[in-house]
Amino acid sequence: MEFINEKVLIIALFILIIHCIETLAYSVRISGARVRLIASGLALFNLMVIISRLANMMQQPFTGSLIDTAPTTDTLQFVENQYRVIIGASTLGTILGILLLPTFIALFSRAIIHLSNTDGSIPLLVKKGLSVEYFKRMLKHLHLPKFTYLKGISIKDIPIKLFIINMLITSIYTIGVLSALYASLIAPERASTAIMASGLINGIATILLVIFIDPKVSVLADNVVNKRGSYISLKAISIMMVASRLLGTLLAQVFFIPGAKYVA
Repeated sequence: MEFINEKVLIIALFILIIHCIETLAYSVRISGARVRLIASGLALFNLMVIISRLANMMQQPFTGSLIDTAPTTDTLQFVENQYRVIIGASTLGTILGILLLPTFIALFSRAIIHLSNTDGSIPLLVKKGLSVEYFKRMLKHLHLPKFTYLKGISIKDIPIKLFIINMLITSIYTIGVLSALYASLIAPERASTAIMASGLINGIATILLVIFIDPKVSVLADNVVNKRGSYISLKAISIMMVASRLLGTLLAQVFFIPGAKYVA
């Protein structure tokens, strides 16, 4: 287990936080529909997505440095083991996000109302969110998911095609950077080209999310506010999204090496 060092653990923690934030972002639309402030909820959702994307960009140089410090013997296996730990951290981060989902639905509902009351001032919202009083309120709302949360939801409420698409896109996004970096080891004569491909892969995955996933969930949230759809349906879709996201991070373990060979 010598491949697990301090640097790997720090990167894994970073990845865990990123995927936890991205999972919690799904709860913003539920909160927006709950308080009937979709536009304000969307502003908060965009903020979380930007933070997670920025954090993902920041970790890339550190993840790449694992290749630079890898031993000269059995390098491929050593780096693969390290990267699989990092992929595993994305799964743990998603699980943590799922566990915190009910808590953050309650918190985001209040945050959206505060954002609306402050005329859309994100700095004022952040200032309020970092106050001692707000932290005390957060602890009061802290609770784990219960089976009653699934009440009224049936399998027919879950679009299978959307479930599979989200799972596949999540798996690609999870390993985009890692597969490209690993490809530079497989094809060292094309290392620079392989590494630069990471931005393209993640960019395509992000575009696919924007085209196929985000609009459908946003329309459902609008339908709830306009009383053309049910809150249960929106909740079912959101649960489906986080479940498919979790499976996507597990599928990333399968796609990791084939993806790297494809890039190479």
